[in-house]
Amino acid sequence: MSRFSKIFLLGAIGLPAAVVACSCATNPKAPGSTGQGDSTISDAVLVYTYEIINTFPHDPNAFTQGLVFEGGALFEGTGLCGHSSLREVELETGNTLRVIELPTQYFGEGITIHDDRVIQLTYHSRVGFVYDKESFDLMHEFNYSTQGWGITHDGTHLIMSDGTSTLYLLDPATFENIGQIEVSDSIGPVTYLNELEYINGEIYANIWNTDLIAIISPQSGKVAGWINLEGLLNPEDITGRIDVLNGIAYDTDGDRLFVTGKYWPKLFEIELIVFVCKSALPNTQQSE
Repeated sequence: MSRFSKIFLLGAIGLPAAVVACSCATNPKAPGSTGQGDSTISDAVLVYTYEIINTFPHDPNAFTQGLVFEGGALFEGTGLCGHSSLREVELETGNTLRVIELPTQYFGEGITIHDDRVIQLTYHSRVGFVYDKESFDLMHEFNYSTQGWGITHDGTHLIMSDGTSTLYLLDPATFENIGQIEVSDSIGPVTYLNELEYINGEIYANIWNTDLIAIISPQSGKVAGWINLEGLLNPEDITGRIDVLNGIAYDTDGDRLFVTGKYWPKLFEIELIVFVCKSALPNTQQSE
């Protein structure tokens, strides 16, 4: 079991009212784990709440679109035309150590790091940027045929979201679309997949305009779990400018999970608290 998730068997504290027919199993497994467990687990959807382990400052002017932690460093992509950037950020202080501003016509989106390259998407422009991780020098650009929302990788493929229920698998050398994953839960397609992070063999996806993160099986596209981060920000931190939860980063070496949001003044290290439920959230679909 990962350090950032633990079993909690006392009740459905903190879960949204939409979670129904919830029953705890005796031996739940954390995401990405294997081995023998209770026979009910294979058909169950895990539901998580959280415990805050650490709180770090976050630039309240950062419209966070992508977040990555690698080699002891935090990298962040921000959005909005005229305000989009790629940054390296000091975790402990929230200070920006270096930054590349995108040309004003681009709305920056998700980022990932693959083979010492930082890859950054844009929203409507269908243009991505590839930077050298050490120098932040722009190496080249690439194109894709959809909107760009979130991006991560599994070591072999880049995995990209476009706000629909489809995740696209891209060749990391050519950026060609070589496959896709259709994401669904027990109700049907799960849409508004946004910022992505690949953790222990599963894809974590912010669901835009909600406090939820979906944990997705890359093999089946099924949602294997839900993380409910409702109440993460204190009421005194919520101003008129605060936008939605967005930003997932995982420290592989330290087994730490970080989350933040657009214009949030804080970034959180959290530990997940596991529930095992017989049903998923019954309605994650949204209308525009």
